[in-house]
Amino acid sequence: MSSNTDRPAAKHARSLSGLAPFLRPYRLRIALAILTLLLAALATLAFPLALRGLIDAGFEAGNPGERLMALREHFLAMFAVGAALGIFSASRFYMVTWLGERVTADLRNAIYTHVLKQSPEFFETTQTGEVLSRITTDTTVVQTVVGSSLSMGLRNVVMGAGALIMLVVTNPYVMGQVLGILVLIVAPALYFGRRVRKLSRASQDRVADTSAIAAEVLNAVSVVQSYTQEAAEARRFSSASEAAFDTARKRTKVRSLLVAFIITGVFGAMLWGLYQGTQAVIAGKISAGHLGQTVVYVTLLVSSVAVLAEVWGDVLRAAGATERLIELMHARSPVADPPQPRPLPATRGGSRVEFDRIGFHYPSRPGTPALDGLSLTIEPGETVALVGPSGAGKTTVFQLLLRFYDRQSGEIRVNGVPTQQLKLADLRASVGLVPQDSVIFSTTAMENIRYGRPTATDDEVMAAARAAFADDFIRALPDGYHSFLGERGVRLSGGQRQRISIARAMLKNPPLLLLDEATSALDAESERVVQAALEAAMLDRTTLVIAHRLATIQKADRIVVLEAGRIVDIGRHDELVARGGLYAKLAAMQFGLETEGAAAAAVAA
Repeated sequence: MSSNTDRPAAKHARSLSGLAPFLRPYRLRIALAILTLLLAALATLAFPLALRGLIDAGFEAGNPGERLMALREHFLAMFAVGAALGIFSASRFYMVTWLGERVTADLRNAIYTHVLKQSPEFFETTQTGEVLSRITTDTTVVQTVVGSSLSMGLRNVVMGAGALIMLVVTNPYVMGQVLGILVLIVAPALYFGRRVRKLSRASQDRVADTSAIAAEVLNAVSVVQSYTQEAAEARRFSSASEAAFDTARKRTKVRSLLVAFIITGVFGAMLWGLYQGTQAVIAGKISAGHLGQTVVYVTLLVSSVAVLAEVWGDVLRAAGATERLIELMHARSPVADPPQPRPLPATRGGSRVEFDRIGFHYPSRPGTPALDGLSLTIEPGETVALVGPSGAGKTTVFQLLLRFYDRQSGEIRVNGVPTQQLKLADLRASVGLVPQDSVIFSTTAMENIRYGRPTATDDEVMAAARAAFADDFIRALPDGYHSFLGERGVRLSGGQRQRISIARAMLKNPPLLLLDEATSALDAESERVVQAALEAAMLDRTTLVIAHRLATIQKADRIVVLEAGRIVDIGRHDELVARGGLYAKLAAMQFGLETEGAAAAAVAA
């Protein structure tokens, strides 16, 4: 679902039918909105009748006093019509605006919730910026139609139809000619409408492109600045913005031609009808009041058609936006809960994990196996380290264990139950993850740690922070545990972010802990403190560790050496070094470099 120009365009405005599930819960409010809309339209249609009576009463022969009293009655009738129109219009505006805001909020929430359930495979082909564009820009377009344009359109349909019926009843000959002219206007208008719809969809796609670029660059702004690529990225964004503007310009041009054509044609039809009516008054066939009534009805008909032309453009634009939103809602994650999930047996002292002949390749790289026949059993309470060169499959083991992806062959079992027979929530609730790049949310230190267990008390959060050696630096922050940490934890050092992440995992207290190179990017002092926090977190639970720095895993119960998705050796640190295989080579490279670095530091001292 990547952003491109090849997306299929909507064939008609019926694409808006995708909004039906979001409108259905508010049937009563929709009915009330339609009722007030009809009443407002009927009040408008009653105005010409009152005007006819007023004009005819003014021209009637008779006593001036009687005529004055009759005129007062007609003015009061017109005021009553105006008051009713004001009340019904205000009610319609409130009801319809409420519906637009409510449906848009529900739509935005549904899409966001749905996207959160997608597996990482979804994000391999869909840019985050495009998803954000659909959730924000596209839903705003839908809101405009549901909360305003659609009600205006329905109101003008009723008014236009009513005015047309009254004109046909009162002046059938004249309106027969006018209708013939209107039919000639409709066919070209439909052609222009299709063009507007296609360009509206393309315009939304181009806006999504700019959002994708902005999200990507702003999330890596430090890298952009370090390579002095600000000007290049500004040009790239400007190019995307110009493409969006150019598409919007084409859409606006076609839409303007559509509106101009319809208004000009309808206005010509109106003038023809007025000309015929004037001739009828001169000939004595109708009264002046009748002509006044005809003028107002023709004006209502023309203005309704003009508004409908404008609204039709909005509807077509919203149809394209709705297609994009429903396309997102129809995306289905290949990783899902089983129809009849099994419970995960409770354990003490850690989980038992079994990998049985696992074969897997990433969807975007079908010809490259990430794991090839991997078999491994991890006993409860055991600490197992995964080592190997980049691309060996270490992180893939974690992703399959958490069911971010499903393996193509073999079976993974936790406490004897295949992971594909477990509810995703139950499986993931039993696993704590400390990633290499710690995720810090834009909230307080307290809430960042509590993310591991939202029901935890403040005392439990603080206890987890103390266990992760994070309590001291958190209390030193300006507002302690209630200090705002900034977006992605920009106010913290790398080691402090890692300790927040470890505290979060310890608060969750899972029987299985996954450590993904948790100390690889830290300096020596931060690594020492974080390593102490990790050792505390590993007590009484099964732990899987990915580490490039071999010094951090020498105490592991077993070290599993991976290469090209296969296990090439298993043992403790000393055993693996003595065997002289891949691990020994990696150890010689790392420890040799560390020894040289220490000697150089001693000489410098």
